[in-house]
Amino acid sequence: MNAKKAEPQKEKNHLRAQKRVSAERLRARMEAEKFSFETTDEIEPLHGTIGQQRGVRAIRFALAHGTPGFNCYVSGPLGTGRMTTTMSLVRRRASEEKKPLDWAYVYNFEKPSEPLSIGLKNGTARNFASSMDSFIKACREQIPKVFESEEYTEERVKVTASFEQRKEAEFKKLSEEAQKRGFVIKRGPTGLFPIPVREGKPLEQEEFQALPDGEKEKIQKKGKELTKVMETILGEVRRIETQQIEALTEYDRKVAYYTLGLLLDPLIEKHKDEARINRYFNWVKRDVVRHIDLFKKTGDQETIVHLRALLERYRVNVFVDNSNLSGSPVIFEDNPSYYNLFGAIEYRNVSGNMVTDFSKIKPGAVHRANGGYLILPARELLSEPFAWDALKRTLRSNEAKVENISEKVRGAIIETLRPTPIPVDFKVILIGSARIYGLLHELDEDFRRLFKIRADFDVDMPRTPQNELAYARFISARCKYDGLRPLTKQAVARIIEHGSRLAEDQQRLSTRFSQIAELTSEASFWAMDANSPVVRAEHVAKALEEKVYRSRMIEEKIQDLMLRGTLLIDVEGEKVGQINGLTVLSLGDYSFGKPVKITARTWLGRKGVMQIERETRMSGPIHNKGVLIITGFLGAKFAAKHPLPLSASLTFEQLYDEVEGDSASSAELYALLSSLAQVPLTQSVAVTGSVNQFGIVQPIGGANQKIEGFFHLCKAKGLSGEQGVMIPASNLPNLMLRADVRDAVSEGKFHIYAVSTVEEGIEILSGQPASKIFAKVQKRLTQMFEVLKETKE
Repeated sequence: MNAKKAEPQKEKNHLRAQKRVSAERLRARMEAEKFSFETTDEIEPLHGTIGQQRGVRAIRFALAHGTPGFNCYVSGPLGTGRMTTTMSLVRRRASEEKKPLDWAYVYNFEKPSEPLSIGLKNGTARNFASSMDSFIKACREQIPKVFESEEYTEERVKVTASFEQRKEAEFKKLSEEAQKRGFVIKRGPTGLFPIPVREGKPLEQEEFQALPDGEKEKIQKKGKELTKVMETILGEVRRIETQQIEALTEYDRKVAYYTLGLLLDPLIEKHKDEARINRYFNWVKRDVVRHIDLFKKTGDQETIVHLRALLERYRVNVFVDNSNLSGSPVIFEDNPSYYNLFGAIEYRNVSGNMVTDFSKIKPGAVHRANGGYLILPARELLSEPFAWDALKRTLRSNEAKVENISEKVRGAIIETLRPTPIPVDFKVILIGSARIYGLLHELDEDFRRLFKIRADFDVDMPRTPQNELAYARFISARCKYDGLRPLTKQAVARIIEHGSRLAEDQQRLSTRFSQIAELTSEASFWAMDANSPVVRAEHVAKALEEKVYRSRMIEEKIQDLMLRGTLLIDVEGEKVGQINGLTVLSLGDYSFGKPVKITARTWLGRKGVMQIERETRMSGPIHNKGVLIITGFLGAKFAAKHPLPLSASLTFEQLYDEVEGDSASSAELYALLSSLAQVPLTQSVAVTGSVNQFGIVQPIGGANQKIEGFFHLCKAKGLSGEQGVMIPASNLPNLMLRADVRDAVSEGKFHIYAVSTVEEGIEILSGQPASKIFAKVQKRLTQMFEVLKETKE
């Protein structure tokens, strides 16, 4: 009897041994002796980017291409160095390019509501503004002094005296004409009046009325003649007075122009090649002369207020100052709101009224990046109202406007400043995810025209000796720039192994360098905590262990439920129609494997395979596809001569979340075959792997987490030497298992099986040849078909 029992066990062991994976294949070790250094202090820190040749070439092409529309979208996951690389490449190119113009806004004397933008040679905007400030101060001090000077007063007296003499001559002539006609000219409050004279004395009104009528008529006739003469002479006097005013005004203008020439001519000479600035200086001259009277009444408080307001319009608003640049500008705006990008017109409160002027025009990132490069995060840009559309308009028109968006929001036109646009020429680099790129490329025609270059950043790179050394140099750079303790070559080797684990590939390394930098920093902390001058391999291991410990609270709670029997997972024995599948749960930056019981029940019928999660709408489309593939395999394998007389149900027991993915489809198929053949499956081996309609077991993701998840449960319940995990053979290159799992495999306490077909898998799980199992399934289905056939008859 014992011999009979030993035979199946021997066959079972033989079948399993053929597919058992050795511990050496569970991890691609990094031999530290390959490195010629002892610590990272001995090697040159990495400058630049590794593993992203495709993305780097695309960015360089975009930067070099000057044709409009060749802006760049840099896509890739966080932590792959897309931001650091982009900034490095852009800054390097910008340092080789010429400095762009400075820009300033000045008062527009022709259209005050439209301040003028003026482009100036690099580094001259501040000097221009300072010069105008000095000019304003000089105007305030020197122009009044000129008009208070003795020379000015004397010349003005001379001009006035010449005209006064002419006026006196006209008045004398008028007096003579009046005397000829018997009149004298009397000055009154409202002007000159002719008064008749008799016997050398002016007649009073009563005396005039007492005269005979004939004499009164003679006097009145002469008075009319004199009035005509008066009108002629007074007209001439008025013309003389007008000429006097004009002469005095012209004299003031000459004095003002002469004085302004002394103040402005050096500035005009300095900017003689810049027509727009010279035009502005001419405007300033004319405006000062037009308001010259304000400079002559400096003692009047009201005049002082008006003069101060007048002088303020001559100030220069330095809009963009590029004097401190060493090349073209590189602007990164991490908060790309409308106002941060396109500037704003600010207001101030004056006696309860909101007022503004050209000095309150503030620049945005677009203006500061003019002549250079603007780098923006895509997601943040698209989430800001009006910002994306305004950026596209700017790129299409090649000019940047400063306008508040209150009109767009309120729907009303508000009287405000409308500064003249600034011509712009800059390159935009958007940094975001591949998903955002896909949406923009599909839904936004402007995006396709304006962003013709895509730079893709990969999550991994080949694990070559060159890249391994580059990893070491990257770690050296982090130690140098972050002030960390140097790593031994053994510690570097341990981090490189972890890089392959992050990539889930023995032949590749992760390019998520943010995670490598974090691990380096944490390992340095544990070295410092242990008073070690260098970071050793055990400190790297400690950092990894601590990170897992901080993150695995939920995993431990789930495992505790399994140990207490709340979640029913068997790791020993055999059962019909039951199998341990494996899932992966992700909690932010931490993922772990979770065993789950999969059960199958079969009976006579025609409903086919029913997946309970699908029927209850708790499964996704990929999982549903996997179940339909199982039906295809069963039909092709066992229904060549008659239809499948089968009704079956599959489910994930005690699983209350949505099920997605097809990595459990092979486990579901094994459970169905077990139920149909009435052959028990071992519960000590958990299964993962998808399957196609031909019974080929296909690779899945998360192989390391799934293996370790089942191992931790088995270890907690007690390793028997029979437990293990069965994975697709094509997943072997993805294994980068932890040391405790590898040690258990080396000691024969835990096993990894790699299979390529359903036949190989069912043999390991049942301990019987696949042909034997399939024969039992075929026999059962034939019997069911006969019964069903008899029932119909």
